[in-house]
Amino acid sequence: MGAEKTASTLFTIAIILLVLGGLTLIPSPGASKACLLGYKAKCSFTPVSNIILFAAAGALFFFRVRALG
Repeated sequence: MGAEKTASTLFTIAIILLVLGGLTLIPSPGASKACLLGYKAKCSFTPVSNIILFAAAGALFFFRVRALG
């Protein structure tokens, strides 16, 4: 697998993680309980899940830069 293909794959996965991190913040009136921020969101584990997803995306961006040289 070439460096360009690896970088492209890492970039795509990182963008997906960023979108998923943003989606967890969306309010959802049908949620069973409130998140740690005090409102009913799609993910009741919202602030922690955002940190995990954004950190993973950041790590993939870092590895992408390293793969490109």
